[in-house]
Amino acid sequence: MMEVAEKGKLLVDWASKEMPVIKILKESFTQNKPFAGLKIGACLHITPETANLVLLLRDGGAKVFLTASNPLSTKDEIVDYLRNYEGIWVESKRGESNQEYYENIRKVISNQPDLIIDDGGDLISTMCSENKTISSKVIGGCEETTTGIIRLNNLHKEGKLLFPVIAVNNAKTKHMFDNRYGTGQSTIDGILRATNILIAGKTCVVAGYGWCGKGVAQKAKAMGAKVIVTEIDPIKALEAVMDGFEVKTMEEASAIGDIFITVTGNIEVITDKHFNNMKDGAILANSGHFNVEINVEYLEKNKISKRKIRDNLEEYIMPNGKHLYLIGEGRLANLVAAEGHPPSVMDMSFANQALSLEFLSKNKTRLKPGIYDVPIEIDKKVAFYKLLSMKIRIDELSEKQKKYMETWNLGT
Repeated sequence: MMEVAEKGKLLVDWASKEMPVIKILKESFTQNKPFAGLKIGACLHITPETANLVLLLRDGGAKVFLTASNPLSTKDEIVDYLRNYEGIWVESKRGESNQEYYENIRKVISNQPDLIIDDGGDLISTMCSENKTISSKVIGGCEETTTGIIRLNNLHKEGKLLFPVIAVNNAKTKHMFDNRYGTGQSTIDGILRATNILIAGKTCVVAGYGWCGKGVAQKAKAMGAKVIVTEIDPIKALEAVMDGFEVKTMEEASAIGDIFITVTGNIEVITDKHFNNMKDGAILANSGHFNVEINVEYLEKNKISKRKIRDNLEEYIMPNGKHLYLIGEGRLANLVAAEGHPPSVMDMSFANQALSLEFLSKNKTRLKPGIYDVPIEIDKKVAFYKLLSMKIRIDELSEKQKKYMETWNLGT
C-alpha cells in the first residue's frame, strides 16, 4: 500500500513543478489561513493536479473531504498518497460502480461542508435535492465545467439552488486555456494511448465548437488530420468555417469520418442513425463531461458481439457487420485513457477555484443563492501570476492613458 502511495507522491511532486501559481498562493494561504475552521467538500477528478489543489486548501486551514467526479478518472495511487502521506479524507477508487459513486458523494455531504468544489454538478445537485438542512448552511461553492454550470443554472431556475455558486469555468484563465489547450492535447493523447493509430491522413469529426471543441480540432489538424466540425449554433459553425474547418451535419459526417470526438455537453450526439452510416472500423471517443454523448446503450443492446482489444478500447460488431471501436466506455477519453489536462493549465483553473472559495468565505453574508462569474480581479490576478512565473512582463497604462480611457469627450 505504501509503495502505491509513494508512486502517488512522485506524481504529485512532478505536477507541482508545473503549477507555479498554486505555489505562489500556497505562500499566502499558509500564512493567512483563509479557510481556518472551515470544511471543504470536493467532487473532482482525483489526479496529481487535484492533489496539489487539495493540499493548498489544507495549508489554508481547511479540512477537506474529497471524492471523485467520474468513476474512471480516479488515480488510485493519488488516493493512497493523500490518505497515507497527507491524512486527507478521500473516498474513491477507480472503476467504482454508479452506486458506490453516489454513496461517496453522500459521505462528503454527511460531513457538513461549509464550502463546495464541484466538477459536473453531481455534488451540488445531490446536496440541494436530498439534504436541504445541510445545503442551507453552505457558504457557497464553485463549479469547474461547462456541463456542471448548465445543470446548476437549471437547478437555480427551478428555485432549488440553495447557496451561491461561482462558475469557475467562465473565467477567461480557465476556458481559454484549460478547455482549449488542455482538452485539445489530452483528448488526442487519450485516443493515441487507447488505439496507437496514426492521426495524420485520417478524417476526424469533432462534435461541438466551444472552447473544448476548438482545442480538439486545432490539435487534430496539427497532427495531420482532415477535420470536420458539427454544430447546432450558427455563430460557432461560422467561426469553425473561418478557422479553416469543414462544417457538416453529423448525418453527413458520419459517412466519411474515421475518428469521432464529442465535446458538446449534450446527450445522444452520436446515435443509431449515425452508427449505421459509419465506415467499418470507425473510432468513437468522448471528451464531454458525462458518458451520454455517444449512445452507448444502443451499442450494447444491438451489438452482435463485443470484445476488449486494448486497454480502454472495446470493439462492437454491429448487425450490419461493421466494427465500431469505443474508447473508455464513452467516458472522458482524456482522463480514462490518458492523464487529463497537463498541470500547467490546471494550475490556472485550480488557482481560480482556490481564490473563488476565498472570495466566497469573505462575502458569505452578501451573496444570495445563484450563479456568479469569477470576479475579474481574480481572473487577472491568476493571469498576472502565470506571466510572472514565466518571467514575462507587460506594459502598464500611464496616468494620461488611464484618463483617456475614462473620459467620453476626447475624440477627433
